[in-house]
Amino acid sequence: MKPETKAQLISIGSVNMDPSLIHRSTIPTAGPGAGNVAFFFSSEGHRVRLAVKKESPLEAEMEGKDLVIRKGDVEIARGSIEEELIHCPDQAFITMCEQCIFDCKFCPVPKLEGKVKTMEQMLKMISDAHDTGRMKSISITSGVEISAQKEVERAEELIRRLREKYNVPIGVSVYPTEDSTRRLKSAGADELKYNVETMDRKLHEELCPDQDLEFLLDALIEGVKVFGKNKVCSNFIIGLGETDDSARKGIEELVSIGVVPILRAAASHPLREGEVTVERPSSERLLNLNRFLKDKLDEYGLRADTFDTMCLPCTGCDINPHVDLEP
Repeated sequence: MKPETKAQLISIGSVNMDPSLIHRSTIPTAGPGAGNVAFFFSSEGHRVRLAVKKESPLEAEMEGKDLVIRKGDVEIARGSIEEELIHCPDQAFITMCEQCIFDCKFCPVPKLEGKVKTMEQMLKMISDAHDTGRMKSISITSGVEISAQKEVERAEELIRRLREKYNVPIGVSVYPTEDSTRRLKSAGADELKYNVETMDRKLHEELCPDQDLEFLLDALIEGVKVFGKNKVCSNFIIGLGETDDSARKGIEELVSIGVVPILRAAASHPLREGEVTVERPSSERLLNLNRFLKDKLDEYGLRADTFDTMCLPCTGCDINPHVDLEP
C-alpha cells in the first residue's frame, strides 16, 4: 500500500460493505471515532482502520481471498481483514472508563453514556487475550468518570496487577495529574501518552474548556524525563480549524521536548453537530504534515517505529512516518 493510498483511505475514513464479512466487528469506545462499527484492513504490510458506513464513497467486496476496495470503477486497494485482539491487532487495548466529565466539543464520549469496567472485568479481558497466544503488549486508556486522580489510581492498580503476571510491554494513556507520571512508571508502565488534542492555543481553549494545554505540556516534559526517549507520545488532531502553519509549529514544539506526535484525522459525530466545525484533512494534507513530522523526528533523533504499545505500533488510524512513508 503506497503512502498516497493509505492517506486517501484515512482521509475518507469509511467504506460501504457487507458487515457480515467482518469476522468480529467492534465499536470503538474512546475518542472522536467512538460509536462506529470498524475493522482493520491490511495490505502489503500496512494497516488502516475503516468505519463501515453505507454513505461512504468507497465500496468493498470479496474477490477470492482478497477484500477489494474501489471508488467507482477504480480499484484503490486490495488486501485482507485483520482480526483484532482487543481494540487492535496484537494488543490488549483496554478502555477503563467509557465516560468523560471533560466536555471536549469534538468528542462524542461524554454523550454516549458508556461503561465503566471493573478491575475484575479488565483482568479477565486481558487474561483471555493472553490465552490466545497473540498478545504482544497491553495498552490502557480511559475517559474521566469522576476525576483525573481517580483514573490515575485505577490505572496504577491495574498496571501493578498486570505487571505481576505478564512480561509484555505496558502503555498507558490518561489525563495527567501532578504525580501521575512517576506513579504510573513506578507501577510498571513502559510507555506513556498524554493527549494534547490540538496545539493551537486558541482552539484548545475553545474546544477543550476543561483541560489545560500548558499543564499537559509540562506533564509531557516530565514524562520524557521519567520514561525516557522514544517512550512518550501524544495524539494531535488535524482538522479542527488549525492552519498548516499552526500545525507545523505545534509539531515542532512537541518534538523539541522529546514527544512523538500522532497526527489523528478529525472525525465529525452527529452527537456534536453544531458544537464544532470539523474538516477531515485531505490525503494531500495528511501526507504533507506527516512528511514534515518525519523530518522533525529525524532532526531531533526520535523514532515513531520503536514504540511497543498504543497507537504508534498499531498504525490503523494514522500515518506512522517511519512505517508508512517511503524513505
